[in-house]
Amino acid sequence: MTDRERLAQRIDELEIRVAHQDRALEDLNESFATQWRTIDELARKLSALESRLHTVEQSADAPSSAEPPPPHY
Repeated sequence: MTDRERLAQRIDELEIRVAHQDRALEDLNESFATQWRTIDELARKLSALESRLHTVEQSADAPSSAEPPPPHY
């Protein structure tokens, strides 16, 4: 095998490695974007739940209107 053939083989191998690395980066980027959307959605849901919980806590702490006792008392 001549130097030129070895060099061509090394270049081919490097190009294959770069192609695989590019694909791996694309996969990781897609995974990252999906996870980010999920985290963002969960953060919005958590915020909504915190707001609802706060509302429920406030209504539970508020003095209830004075209800008259039932007629049988």
